[in-house]
Amino acid sequence: MRDILLIAIVMAGCLATLRWPWVGIMLWTWLSIMNPHRYTYGLAYSAPLAAIAAGCVMLGLLMTRQRQSPFKANPVTWFVLFMVWMTLSWLAGIDPEGDYEQWKKVMKIDVMIVVALILLHSKQHIFALMWVCAGSLALLGIKGGIFTLTSGGAFRVWGPPGSFIEDNNEFALALVMTIPLLRFLQLQLTAAWARHAMTGAMLLCAASALGSQSRGALLAISGMLVFLWWNGKNKLGMGLLIALAAIPLLMFMPDSWTDRMSTIGTYEADRSALGRISAWWSAWNSAFHYPFGVGFNSARPELFALYSPYPDFVHAAHSIYFQVLGNHGFVGLALFLGIFVTTWRSAGWLRKYKSLVPEARWCGDLGRHVPGRIGRLRRGGAFLEPGVL
Repeated sequence: MRDILLIAIVMAGCLATLRWPWVGIMLWTWLSIMNPHRYTYGLAYSAPLAAIAAGCVMLGLLMTRQRQSPFKANPVTWFVLFMVWMTLSWLAGIDPEGDYEQWKKVMKIDVMIVVALILLHSKQHIFALMWVCAGSLALLGIKGGIFTLTSGGAFRVWGPPGSFIEDNNEFALALVMTIPLLRFLQLQLTAAWARHAMTGAMLLCAASALGSQSRGALLAISGMLVFLWWNGKNKLGMGLLIALAAIPLLMFMPDSWTDRMSTIGTYEADRSALGRISAWWSAWNSAFHYPFGVGFNSARPELFALYSPYPDFVHAAHSIYFQVLGNHGFVGLALFLGIFVTTWRSAGWLRKYKSLVPEARWCGDLGRHVPGRIGRLRRGGAFLEPGVL
């Protein structure tokens, strides 16, 4: 029954996409982020639903006149340059054939992001995208938060099986990134019940992130709370609200969770933490020897043996900056930071000028909360990840 319902929704969305291609962007985003097909048990589980949605978007793009140039701001230029450099890095890397699948996956995602920039150009489109992005993860976060509270936090929360965010670390990060977007959407709501419901959704997403028992999630959610407090208009009230929500939630978590989090202070005795540090050293040192980068896999034993002080600790960097540096070299890191800086500046411009215009105040709110996502991206590639594209 789930399979039939999901396939019917996708087919209806694809038909609508041929007339309104922006609908297909929402469909592809929903399938990519929430991975609803991973909660089915039949045909839909492995069906190329995201690929079908993307194909319909491309057909709709050819037929519609409602398209505009994506190069309206500097971040897009930096983004496309980064795509080109990643391709060069892959071709000049250690194992182009072995890295092909990862390159293809990343390029599919990035091309769809460019297509989205061509098709989404109105307030309606932006709000729809925010609701789809935030709502897709919020539903999973609410489910995980309820599980954490009802189980006493004794079990880890995981993401959709077989998806990019299946691992507890990735899933927790995605939820922490979602909370600022939920706060943006909350500011646009007028009904008191809807605003309270959004507060509940944010709290359950936070509970789900803590329930993942990811130490990175604890650090990320701490930074996110500081970010929300700093961007709040009433800092005293926001600080009290955060304290009233955070302290009981932390006290609720079991001793096993507290013991695991306490290992942050003794990282030198933790193999996982040393693996991250080993990866950072390897990425830094290898970047001097591979000007174009090594491709899409810098976690290679041979690289760690040459460039890491801990050659036996072969691990993913779990830092997007070192991940980009190791994969694509110093030029790749500079281009990636260019995306970050220009996006941050654009968001700052929105905060400064659009907040002064009542009709465009929502733009200022968006600029105030989008950097909360930018600052916590830490994995290679893009966040949107089609499970079966």
